[in-house]
Amino acid sequence: MPKPIILFDSVFYTYPGTDSPALSDVSLEIMPGEYVGVIGLNGAGKTTLGLSLNGVVPNMLGGHREGTVVVGGLDVEEYPVREMAKIVGIVFDNPEFQMSQMTCAEEVALGLESAGIDYDTMRRSVTEALNLVGLEGFEERSPLGLSGGQQQRLAIAAVLAMKPQVLIMDEPTSNLDPIGKQEVFGMATTLNQKYGMTVIVMEHEVEVLAEFADRVIVMDGGRVVMNGAPREIFSRVDELQALGLRVPEATALAGILRKTGHWKGGVPINTTEAVHSVNALLGVKA
Repeated sequence: MPKPIILFDSVFYTYPGTDSPALSDVSLEIMPGEYVGVIGLNGAGKTTLGLSLNGVVPNMLGGHREGTVVVGGLDVEEYPVREMAKIVGIVFDNPEFQMSQMTCAEEVALGLESAGIDYDTMRRSVTEALNLVGLEGFEERSPLGLSGGQQQRLAIAAVLAMKPQVLIMDEPTSNLDPIGKQEVFGMATTLNQKYGMTVIVMEHEVEVLAEFADRVIVMDGGRVVMNGAPREIFSRVDELQALGLRVPEATALAGILRKTGHWKGGVPINTTEAVHSVNALLGVKA
């Protein structure tokens, strides 16, 4: 049986200068190749969870941590962030703020240079990473001239060039239009399904997580309060709404109809399932 690629064992963490823990008694396992969605209100601990995986928390930000975080068999606290970057790559919500180089090729090469990769290997890795995210031929383009979705794909390419085992995306589509969101989520799904990469997405777009994630983790007040398959989690409509969280629209509709006695079937978690269930309810043939 494969070992978890990520293990949190009774982890507590408090940022410097604060009293309330950002993570409180977090214990969970993530297996290689899983696509995991993490949801929760702002301040629930999602970003801190992600930063714990590459050692930014606590190695760079300080603060007090208890418990153990193991990624790829390494105790994160014992390795510098530059070493963990070879295992864990993180993409944040605003790609434009991450861009610092004149060309796309230079942007992708930046992390490789910091890691001391030789020039020939670097050139091959840059080309491979840009091709992987659908930006082939963009080597000499300015990052600031790209669309929002293209910028986020470039940020992903910069992470992929390091050949990590785990890709973390922290609200990657919060500043993107619908086309940009489609580009980024499509890329994450391809990396997971075609290349077997472990993908962790902190996101409010619950419809996407319902469709693609293998598992959904719900955080509140620094704690993991739910952890299970998307259908199991999103079926707990009342509990999620009590936490201030949104459920997929198809699920919410079924919940309303169930309370009025008009829905007695299973709970749909995407539009396709909802349409099928409504047609069956009305006796309409597809």
